[in-house]
Amino acid sequence: MIGVNTLQEFVVARQADFAGATGDLSRLLTDIGTAAKMVNRHVNSAGLSGILGEHKANGNASKNVQGESQQKLDVYADDTFTRVLKSCLKVGGIVSEEQPGIIHVDHSERGQGRGYGKYMVCIDPLDGSSNVDVNISVGTIFGIHRRKSPLTEPATTSDFLQPASDLVAAGYVLYGSSTMLVYSTGGGVNGFTFDPSIGEFFLSHPNMEFPAEEKVYSVNDARISNTDPAIAAFLESCRKKGMTAR
Repeated sequence: MIGVNTLQEFVVARQADFAGATGDLSRLLTDIGTAAKMVNRHVNSAGLSGILGEHKANGNASKNVQGESQQKLDVYADDTFTRVLKSCLKVGGIVSEEQPGIIHVDHSERGQGRGYGKYMVCIDPLDGSSNVDVNISVGTIFGIHRRKSPLTEPATTSDFLQPASDLVAAGYVLYGSSTMLVYSTGGGVNGFTFDPSIGEFFLSHPNMEFPAEEKVYSVNDARISNTDPAIAAFLESCRKKGMTAR
């Protein structure tokens, strides 16, 4: 049963676990939750609101930084997360799969403080967006680093290309039969399920862990004959254990 802790309440309560915490990261995580709610609404109504299919610019299909065709939902999700993150005073730079280069966030230009924020956000706003056409789950993936360059200067590549062990937070949002936001700041993993009736994420999966023994494995059986022998052997061992394929 879903508890009564909202995402915002949980994030703020967890500040006490970190000496010297100022609430800056809590605000950023809450803002990510806000953007996720907005994207969730459009993902769930994509077929009715005419935002399925490829996005076109000047009559041609647009591409992301990976050279992949952008979907209309990719562009919407990117615009939404970028707009919300740029409004957060503690964000100094953003890199998105949907945009080339670093998105610099200078708050002094809008009279909202001085210089750039201390957090760098790496994000794939909507991974698997083409799956929406066939009603398969899609998601948002994000990672947050603390910048290394001075706050008075624009973010550099080195602010983003840091080891995963230096992340201050990371997580994902899964938009499916139910919408979940899962994140970690290094002290465990917690999942929050979105209740559309009141528009809030509630703590539903506290202290998520891998089970000691798996009962299910997922694989494309049609490609087993072409896979690496070690993988084929592992899959055979799963079958012998009585695990179920999905």
